[in-house]
Amino acid sequence: MSECRNVSRVSRPDLDPALPGAGPPLTARSVLASTLLGTDPPELPVAQLVAVAALFGITENRARVALTRMVRAGEAVTDAGRYRLTGRLAERGKRQQQSRRPARATWRGGWTMVVLTGERRLAVERAEHRRSLLAARCAELREGVWMRPDNLPLALPPDLVERAQRMTARPDEPVALAERLWDLTGWQRRASVLVDRLATAPSADVLAEGFVLSAAVLRHLQADPLLPDELLPTSWPGDELRAVYDGWDTAYRRLLSDWHRAWRDRSARSSVR
Repeated sequence: MSECRNVSRVSRPDLDPALPGAGPPLTARSVLASTLLGTDPPELPVAQLVAVAALFGITENRARVALTRMVRAGEAVTDAGRYRLTGRLAERGKRQQQSRRPARATWRGGWTMVVLTGERRLAVERAEHRRSLLAARCAELREGVWMRPDNLPLALPPDLVERAQRMTARPDEPVALAERLWDLTGWQRRASVLVDRLATAPSADVLAEGFVLSAAVLRHLQADPLLPDELLPTSWPGDELRAVYDGWDTAYRRLLSDWHRAWRDRSARSSVR
């Protein structure tokens, strides 16, 4: 997804960028998108979004510029002073929930292979297809050939289906192939870092730091290839990370709810004056 230009980047005090799991610095766009993604439905008034951005040192002007660019990019819609996620960001919210509650089927050794065919595609089209295949948790064996175990349903957009051939494969060495396609050791190491950081209960005094940690966990869960147990290293921390994050997130959302309630109360009092 395109990043907004000329927005201040916020430091991540909770996750040292040198440590696994730190991720890129937050921009105004990512703060606003993550705020809306964490709201059900994903819609908030502009003043409330500006107030959240202020927790990260983002000025009102920069927040409003980022929101305007999100609307222009088809990532949000606005009506009567409220913003709601749409398009690719709304789909990301669905994937985010699926990452937290994955529905894996019994695996019987099969793999799904997607081979891109047809005429040479434009760069923008190739990038879009790549995003779709990565979102489906496929990995690229070589250019134009993508694979994954068939323990997950593989839903691809119609334009990609038209350009691809789907087939079933049974590799001779599936464990070695999985290790080649995904950095399982790296994912395991970063997940362990995040589990350790989630051991500290969230605090109302450091809402921004908790926001950063939550975003890092959700991003990491979306990078989980959700492989069958037979293909995973021993002591795979995926289920542990989900369970620990569920407890932490419940407490953090309670704090955020209190913050939003206090903000609405202050706004109501201000409008009466």
